[in-house]
Amino acid sequence: MIYTCTITPSLDYTTYLPSFETGALNRTKDVFYYPGGKGINVSRVLKRLHVDSMAIGYAGGFVGDYIEKFLQDEGIQTHFIETDTITRINVKIKADVETELNGPGPAISSEEQQKLLEKIQSMQENDWFILAGSLPEEIPVSFFEKVAETCTRKGVRFVLDTSGPALRKLKQTKPFLMKPNDEELGELFDTTIETKDEAFHYAKKLVNLGVEHVVVSLGGEGALLVTKDISIGAEAPKGKVVNTVGAGDSLVAGFIASYVEKEDAREAFRYGVASGSATAFRSDLCEKSGVLALVDQVKITDEVDVRK
Repeated sequence: MIYTCTITPSLDYTTYLPSFETGALNRTKDVFYYPGGKGINVSRVLKRLHVDSMAIGYAGGFVGDYIEKFLQDEGIQTHFIETDTITRINVKIKADVETELNGPGPAISSEEQQKLLEKIQSMQENDWFILAGSLPEEIPVSFFEKVAETCTRKGVRFVLDTSGPALRKLKQTKPFLMKPNDEELGELFDTTIETKDEAFHYAKKLVNLGVEHVVVSLGGEGALLVTKDISIGAEAPKGKVVNTVGAGDSLVAGFIASYVEKEDAREAFRYGVASGSATAFRSDLCEKSGVLALVDQVKITDEVDVRK
């Protein structure tokens, strides 16, 4: 089973209007209510790629109930740990200038942390555990280190897609897959990455620390994949970018969906890049038909020697 974990999910209330004026009454035209959070996005894309997963994490109150029902209606299994705090609502105002109002994440008690750890301890060898999204500073990094250690001991493939101070410490836990962008990769090594050669170089450093697969997203410039055996780049397909929200999560989902089937990192990388692009080219997360239409357009570059 593939488990996606979102520690701080949200309900994203997204509204569209021609212009937004502060201090005045603004009437919206189109409104959408979607569950938010990187792990949730991965589960939603996996389902669209015809791969089952279970969305876990923390949820509370009427918002948490809405998120669970939404995912279940899409055919996604859920097992959220209930919190006393109502799950946050994020307001996204899409106008001539975009504005966002993100609510605070929940306070996760030590007892609730233990429940998540117990869930991970019940997982089986060759399961997947995808920890994606922001990690609250109130939860000590040692807890997530224990999560990673449990995955290693159980033979569960640990995928890490987060940012900030936690990512710096968790890079030592030898995940199966990490997906930083170029800015996050630079922060891991106290530098600024300005070229693809530099991105390859520092991705290789992560591999030398024990990370099995490092995918570095470069936005419109495509992405890189580095393992102990290969280092390749991909140029993203050309198209009109409509919305980049969820594109990185789609890349992760596409990689995993392909790898589960073929266990071929190169093909998984190609499929992941196509998935990310397919999401970027539409207003919602990608569909499998859109991914298949782009796979052959993903140009894989020659291998690069990064032994520096």
